[in-house]
Amino acid sequence: MKTLKGAEIIVDYLIKERVPYLIGLCGHGDVGLMDAALDRQDRIKTVSTHDEQIAGFMADAFFRVSGQPVATFTSCGPGSVNIQMAIACALFDSSALLAITGNIPTQQFNKGPFQELGHHYQADYVSTMRPYVKRSFQATRADMLPDMMRQAYATMLSGRTGPVHLDVPFNVFVETATAEVPSPAEWRAGIALQSQGDPEAIARALDLFVSARQPLILAGHGCTLAGAGTELREFAELLNVPVATTPQGKGAIDETHPLCMGPTGRDGVYPGNRAARGCDVLLALGTRFGDRSSGWNTGATHNIPPTKLIHIDQDPAQLGKNYPPTVGIVGDIRLVLRQLIETARKRSAKPLPENSPWLAAANRWKTEWQSALSTTNGSPESPIHPDRLIAELQRAVPPNAIMLSDIGAHHSWMVQQWKIPATGRLLQSGGFAAMGFGVGGALGAQLAAPERPVVAVVGDGGFLMHASVVATAVEYQLPVVWIVWNNCGYVSIRDLQVGFFGKEREFATRFRSTPSGELLTTDFALLAQSMGAQGVRVEQPGDLGDQVRAALASGKPTVLDVRVRADVRRRTSGGWDMPPLKGTPPNFDPDPQR
Repeated sequence: MKTLKGAEIIVDYLIKERVPYLIGLCGHGDVGLMDAALDRQDRIKTVSTHDEQIAGFMADAFFRVSGQPVATFTSCGPGSVNIQMAIACALFDSSALLAITGNIPTQQFNKGPFQELGHHYQADYVSTMRPYVKRSFQATRADMLPDMMRQAYATMLSGRTGPVHLDVPFNVFVETATAEVPSPAEWRAGIALQSQGDPEAIARALDLFVSARQPLILAGHGCTLAGAGTELREFAELLNVPVATTPQGKGAIDETHPLCMGPTGRDGVYPGNRAARGCDVLLALGTRFGDRSSGWNTGATHNIPPTKLIHIDQDPAQLGKNYPPTVGIVGDIRLVLRQLIETARKRSAKPLPENSPWLAAANRWKTEWQSALSTTNGSPESPIHPDRLIAELQRAVPPNAIMLSDIGAHHSWMVQQWKIPATGRLLQSGGFAAMGFGVGGALGAQLAAPERPVVAVVGDGGFLMHASVVATAVEYQLPVVWIVWNNCGYVSIRDLQVGFFGKEREFATRFRSTPSGELLTTDFALLAQSMGAQGVRVEQPGDLGDQVRAALASGKPTVLDVRVRADVRRRTSGGWDMPPLKGTPPNFDPDPQR
């Protein structure tokens, strides 16, 4: 037992959890925490950002890459309000992080001091954070912190992982308590957090699946969270069954694998959507069947029923939520897949024959889709055609790179056309779709994997919101490469306006000069140079690949300002409605009946 300040208890526990980074922004409410971090900087490094949201996005991406939660710190007032968007993003995508917010001293509760949020309850950052976290704690005494820290970590990492909030008044950081910092090994090492599926349900699921003439596996984000890629591939190859993914499930299987059909939904590819709506039994692994990945339009992506659904998820709330399952199983995706593999081997389950009509159709759909892309992915046009941009990136970026996509028109192209190899990753904000995740998350991904290339494809709108990341990258020598998809506006929303309301209804979605109405753009290359990074403008498609390779080889933070056509529409094979409005029907479906 030692006499420790509250801040020392927090930082010492993080060190015992082997947390490598504290990421955040200074303020008068959290300087007590920073003082303890100063004395321990040889064991836990502090990264200071220029915006609280960036701290949250960095922590989110760090967890996705490493599986290790880190902690953020923000001050009371604007700081702790500002980080909430990033925390919400982490919750939707099941990323664990500890968000520490500094608050006003308890001695000043209900007095209305500087930056107290107290209209309904004293120092009420807990209520503001509640919708975005798994659990919120507020420590009003230093001796409460040892239990709260271990409970916070247990909550973050149990069940469906996600962010947890710890609110600490200023005085609690600096007041002392006689306490022992808990040992994670003593409290958590013996706990098995993952569970298998019900054996009887496993048997029923396998019976149904192997009896199908047109079976399909649908891999969701739960597959990547569970680290189930090896088991997914083994099961698919064992039964010779095609695999589609949700957009967030991209990368669960090597997208160059012969059995991979690609993503489904609004931003999906034709082979993925065509197989999803044509299968007779669908084995869905770790997906909530959201509207963008599923369409909820009968016939566009899914036909459930008559398609029979086997739905597996570790979150029981997802089973039967949007589609009725014939068999529903609660369990960890990796462990359940192992059960399915073991049962299939014991029963000598027969794989789908190579000459089956279903596999022949699947291969035909893939050929038709790639043939269509080949007509535009070599386009010599300037500004650069989006299909050509993705093709050039695919050739220039190493296969082990961590790619990030921010939210915008570019995200749809990345989901559709970026093929993730076995050694690669693609990180994206799937549930909350927060602009800035790709911009700032790239820094967290680079901290988590300093030996790997990190490339972020971001829109000009999202990058302009969070351009301060370049200064942070320069300060901490993080060689991230940002590809700014510069099309002069919020073009994904422009496309929705046109689709829902008509061609002449574009309004407030392009960056225009008033009163002339001419399109405006920021010189992002010059902006990067002003902060000490490399910046290059790319206008010709033939220059892009060489500039990407040069940026990666330089070992320096680099912004490539790529001028992209905004008048190109994607090929679509899925749908997305906004009731009462019907979305634009798919424009690519060469085989609607077969």
